[in-house]
Amino acid sequence: MRIDLNEIQHWIAQGSRVLDLGCGDGTLLKFLIDNKVVQGYGLEIDADQINTCIDKGLNVIEQNLDRGLGNFADKSFDTVIMTQALQTLHFPHLVLDEMLRVGKECIVTFPNFGHWKARLYLALRGRMPVSDLLPYEWYNTPNIHFCTFKDFEVLCRERHIKVIRRQVVNEQSGQVLKDLMPNLFGETAIYHLSK
Repeated sequence: MRIDLNEIQHWIAQGSRVLDLGCGDGTLLKFLIDNKVVQGYGLEIDADQINTCIDKGLNVIEQNLDRGLGNFADKSFDTVIMTQALQTLHFPHLVLDEMLRVGKECIVTFPNFGHWKARLYLALRGRMPVSDLLPYEWYNTPNIHFCTFKDFEVLCRERHIKVIRRQVVNEQSGQVLKDLMPNLFGETAIYHLSK
């Protein structure tokens, strides 16, 4: 599993009800069902990813997250998860509100667009960065909102969202600076949130 997914699984309670937004191929959801005995459901918009989830025996619904979660009752899940999708949404702030309405807690991960490599790439080459972490050109990227750790924490304060815990992860381990200066040295943010 990706490093952010591996960390998230430690934050999910055994036997809880989980909704995975933008669940992709269902890797995390399948792991949580098999190892944490959660009751899990996924939402996904990509037909190929949905078919992969179905092949894995997962409960998945085709749904556009930008249209909200009106088909779910308040607090119907213990945890709502959204990994590496926040930056692809047209209205990320509204989806966060919906996540915290539907779930008692939520977990969000996103790439840090303020990472030093992205800054350096832009400064030296004068072009939007393309890397393993951000493998798209500016014209075909699904990322429409470029967010940093600081941006996200300001959003949480403005919307009265409580940060239960935050973790910064990098694909390469052993980087102490990511904990000291996450906005500059952290590649991926993981936030555990509640109202």
